[in-house]
Amino acid sequence: MPQTLQALAKFISAQLIGDGSTVIAKVASIAQAQPGDLVFAQEEKDLAGALASPASAVIAGEFAAASTVSKPLLIAAQPRLAFCGAGALLHPPKNYPAGVHPTAVVHPSAKLASTAAVDAHAVIEADAVIGGRSHIGAGCSIGEGVVIGDDCDLYPRVVIYAGTTLGRRVIVHAGAVLGADGFGFVRDEVYGRYQKFPQIGELVIGDYVEIGANCTIDRGALDKTIIGPGTKLDNLVHIGHNDIVGANVVIAAQTGVSGSSEIGDDCVIGGQVGIGDHVTIEAGTMLGGQSGILPHKNFRGKGVLFFGTPARPVREYFKELATLSRLSRKK
Repeated sequence: MPQTLQALAKFISAQLIGDGSTVIAKVASIAQAQPGDLVFAQEEKDLAGALASPASAVIAGEFAAASTVSKPLLIAAQPRLAFCGAGALLHPPKNYPAGVHPTAVVHPSAKLASTAAVDAHAVIEADAVIGGRSHIGAGCSIGEGVVIGDDCDLYPRVVIYAGTTLGRRVIVHAGAVLGADGFGFVRDEVYGRYQKFPQIGELVIGDYVEIGANCTIDRGALDKTIIGPGTKLDNLVHIGHNDIVGANVVIAAQTGVSGSSEIGDDCVIGGQVGIGDHVTIEAGTMLGGQSGILPHKNFRGKGVLFFGTPARPVREYFKELATLSRLSRKK
């Protein structure tokens, strides 16, 4: 939705330098920018390229305030974040028309807001609740008693088991499975067979969570699995039963979290990280890609980056690599 620079500046609380009547149609990268586009320069080294591009305007930090180039500027303390805000205004989410597709199957006891949208071949079971302006994509399966809050967006073929609750403005990408049974079995020491431990708990997902394609999040065994508000999961992430993931956590693709673990608020977890069961990770910890956390550990590392298996502070990790390299050369 095209906007004037004046409107964009007000929306993202940026200082406008230049012609506020300039109309911006969309955001773009510096390399692909065209007239009518908005680009950003996160650092001073990026500014020259942004100003030289065909883009009609640039978002930049205070370092650009003294620029003498005639191209309009939006000065923001956090240029990348301001660019995200501008992108949200210029490229709003798709507006799904309210209503239920004729091929969808909705149980008579399900409660759908009048503004909800349900696409083709979706199935909504008994006593499920779908909030206002929420969208259920084609082929989704919503289990008995599931509660989905307002303004949620489920992409095609999402499966949500009974006992799951989603807060407001949750986005779930295609193929995700929420609330499946956890991997809990007890071995019969006499006969060697495995007996399934009851998986009758719940899954609670907070507001503003985004869940990537083909993620799997298990219900609690007897209690709850909890995903805190604002947390973002990349594609192919697995969260085991009874896990508690805090607020504003980001987890990259192919990471697996074993059962009964707790990840504190504001943690940053890279791709292909393996976290053992009954682990506690302190708030603000950063785990580099392919790190491994051994089971039954209390992992304290607020503001520290960890690498390796078992994970240790990155400086220690690189010192060990350097030592091994020297020893191998001596040999």
